[in-house]
Amino acid sequence: MSKGKYYITTAIAYTSGKPHIGNSYEIVLADSIARFKRKDGYDVYFQTGTDEHGQKIELKAAQEGLTPKEFVDQVAGTIRRLWDLMDTSYDRFVRTTDEAHERQVQKIFKKLYEQGDIYKGSYEGMYCTPCESFWTESQLVDGKCPDCGREVKPAREEAYFFRMSKYADRLIEHINSHPEFIQPVSRKNEMMNNFLLPGLQDLCVSRTSFKWGVPVDFDDKHVVYVWLDALTNYITGIGYDCAGESSQQYHKLWPADLHLIGKDIIRFHTIYWPIFLMALGEPLPRQIFGHPWLLQGDGKMSKSKGNVIYADDLVDFFGVDAVRYFVLHEMPFENDGTISWELLVERINSDLANTLGNLVNRTISMSNKYFGGVVADKGCAEPVDGELKAVATAAYGKVAARMEELRVADALTEIFVLFKRCNKYIDETEPWALAKSQEKRDRLSTVLYNLTEGIIMGASLLEPFMPSTAVKIAQQLNMELRTFGELGSFGLCPCGNQVVSKPEILFARLDAKEVVEKAQAMFEQRAASGSAGQDQAGDGAASAQEEAGIDLEPKAEITYDQFDQLQFQVGEIISCKEVPKSKKLLCSQVRIGSRVKQIVSGIKQHYSAEEMVGKKVMVLVNLKPATLAGVVSEGMLLCAEDKEGKLSLLVPEREMPSGAEIC
Repeated sequence: MSKGKYYITTAIAYTSGKPHIGNSYEIVLADSIARFKRKDGYDVYFQTGTDEHGQKIELKAAQEGLTPKEFVDQVAGTIRRLWDLMDTSYDRFVRTTDEAHERQVQKIFKKLYEQGDIYKGSYEGMYCTPCESFWTESQLVDGKCPDCGREVKPAREEAYFFRMSKYADRLIEHINSHPEFIQPVSRKNEMMNNFLLPGLQDLCVSRTSFKWGVPVDFDDKHVVYVWLDALTNYITGIGYDCAGESSQQYHKLWPADLHLIGKDIIRFHTIYWPIFLMALGEPLPRQIFGHPWLLQGDGKMSKSKGNVIYADDLVDFFGVDAVRYFVLHEMPFENDGTISWELLVERINSDLANTLGNLVNRTISMSNKYFGGVVADKGCAEPVDGELKAVATAAYGKVAARMEELRVADALTEIFVLFKRCNKYIDETEPWALAKSQEKRDRLSTVLYNLTEGIIMGASLLEPFMPSTAVKIAQQLNMELRTFGELGSFGLCPCGNQVVSKPEILFARLDAKEVVEKAQAMFEQRAASGSAGQDQAGDGAASAQEEAGIDLEPKAEITYDQFDQLQFQVGEIISCKEVPKSKKLLCSQVRIGSRVKQIVSGIKQHYSAEEMVGKKVMVLVNLKPATLAGVVSEGMLLCAEDKEGKLSLLVPEREMPSGAEIC
């Protein structure tokens, strides 16, 4: 009998490029929750998809020589391929370019306008293109976007606005009376203290400065702004109609039981989205969980560095279930997690190869060696058996409690408590010693039966998190995975069951050095080819403008002797700061061999002082010192400049020591 419906969604992925492993983590997390709920008796509907409109998309498509629709079709295809690769069991992959979604967005916008929640005005502020957000000067952090830290530019345009303040008090009351609504609690406190309690400003919900969006059907100069468009996918994807003709599916599934999103978009989902729903007269979702980020252990992932880790990279190295296990197990409930090649190898070797793989292999091998693969309980019990049985039968309750709190990493830990207890049971009972005595064969058979039972119970719990591995374990034991309802009983394995004759190695031990070297070679090849690991437009292919190249007016020829007077070396930036009262200049301390030179560069609009630190750069060392904005500069950093005036520092293709000569 069903425990009821359970509607879970992820944030829809933005189609500006291929998602890295930190983005892919969310779909795996959602999938583990959806699979667990299904197995726990719920009627689950799991929706994901892609967010495909906005100025950033329009600009990227133009750079690639594609129409916006051609561009998003390619990227959406890549995203769906990755979600499928990670063995995710979504029921619907929605796209905001779907005709049915766009039609409903227009109807929603018009309804909100006609009832006075949306009004026409003009907007003037600081605009962040990557985030597609307007900010006031007071909201900026060090003059930059408070969300992403990137540069903002002044912008003014006619726009429609939503009256957020009209619903603010009602939302505050809802949050206070529903403590489970925003999780973790730290996210709730942030939204209340930083946004709701100080007072909400009206929200810009249309744009006129670009065309790639859902048109406002009664004012064709405007397109619907990304958040009103994107957020409504959670209801349009299941058949919502604001004219009162919503589908049976909508009435069955809404309100959503869980919106699973990254912490960076918590404001949009816990403030804007609930207020939109209030204005539409629809119930609010039951819970919104803002999960932390998965960060690269040896520094920030960067396409320019060529070190971005993608899910398919990791699958090629380790396999799907090993990657699923890592991202689920290593992500804390509230704080950011860390991923590195070394940590991946360590976790796979210790947890998957040793604790789990070795347990299954040893148990099946001993069953084959001592009893021809036949597993039977001979009733020859000892007190230590009760301890194993207690851990096994209590495991489901502990895992379910953790999952109810969305503490997925802790749930996995509870499952591995059972596997570790099985390993300890082997050490306690010493089957190899029992095998030496004919009189102890019944005890040996009982021990191996208990191990087999403990393993299949653990594998049944593991299925939502590592589905393929759980099935492989069951196949090797020649058993069916248990339902959760069966996990309260120990001893359901029929006596006389025959395990496979030769166990398969579930996870092989890896050499960390070899893996890191192989990964480094992959990154070097990627950087050399300029592909950045991408397989869709927008992130790897050269744009038409780049292919055409740039022609400069030739300068007078020089002799080799003249060139030889210039001294170029590799330098390492050890510190950097902005030059006071200058809009363009950064002052870097550059280590060149054993010397440190101070170099002032007009690159502040292209690089922040923080991201300069640690870079290996190409330096003209013997340039005569000059004073710029009152600061002495003792050299020059070499840059390339495109037709739009964008600068890129020249860096060595391979790792080179500070002071290496450039010749």
